[in-house]
Formats: sequence, C-alpha cells, structure tokens
Amino acid sequence: MQHLVIVTTGGTIDKIYFDDKSTFQIGEPQIGEILDQLGVAFSFDVVPVLRKDSLHLDDGDRAQIRAAIEQQAHRHVVVTHGTDTMVETAQALAGLTGKVVVLTGALNPALFKGSDAVFNIGCAVGAVQTLPDGVYIAMNGRIWDPARVRKNRDANRFESL
Repeated sequence: MQHLVIVTTGGTIDKIYFDDKSTFQIGEPQIGEILDQLGVAFSFDVVPVLRKDSLHLDDGDRAQIRAAIEQQAHRHVVVTHGTDTMVETAQALAGLTGKVVVLTGALNPALFKGSDAVFNIGCAVGAVQTLPDGVYIAMNGRIWDPARVRKNRDANRFESL
C-alpha cells in the first residue's frame, strides 16, 4: 500500500460532547489527526462524505458512500462508520471491484479516554494492506465478513452469526 483513502461517514468515532446541551453531536472526522499523531509510514487522504449517526443512514446515503469509493483512484479504502448499521452498509458495498474496503468505527468516541477507536483504526489499516479485494469489517480485534457478522447491542461488540 502506497496510499490510503479514508472515507468518513460520521458515527460514534467522530462524536463530541457539548456540555451546554448535554448531548453528543458528530464533529469533524478524527481519523486524520489520529494517523498524524501516530506518525504512520504511508500517505493518506481523508474524504468526508457524511456526518451522520449510522442509525440515520438510508439507501441514498449508502449509494453516496459507494459512489465516493468508486471514484477513488486508489485501491485501499478504509471507511469510518457508526457501528449500529455498519454491517448493512458493508453489505451494500458488496461487489465493488478493484478495491479493498475495510469499514471500522468505535463503540466510544475517539476523543474519549479508553476509546477503542485507535485500536480499531490500526486493525483496519493493517487489514486493508493484506486482504484481497473485497469488503470487510474490522472491529473488536477481528476482521469480519459482512455476511457473517452482527453487532450484539446488549454486549456492545461484534460477533459471528
């Protein structure tokens, strides 16, 4: 991998807390700053497509994500995405040709201490460099086939079907 494209869609990984409202809102994509701080040994572009909680994504949003990936000249694409509908989006991206696409996110915002964001991003970056063309999910220290995984909301983790 000489160059990585990161497509951002929002989700928990980019949530920020507003004290005056006592609510979470989706802020600017965090992944570029995270990778810069880590001093990664590859070049990358961050392509913001959406800033939505994944529960609010619809088929039109998924088509927009797919189109953004198809437009990229580079083969390796990481997509940051909310965890609640990550599987549905990954399934909607099936059939992309000439690309390795890995979706990842976080169960806690990247700005929070103890967030799983950096770990999941690292897993996704490693996976996108080594997997054959296709669409995958990198969460909880594993690489998942979107057709064989679900989010267990009660346990707050991904698991095999």
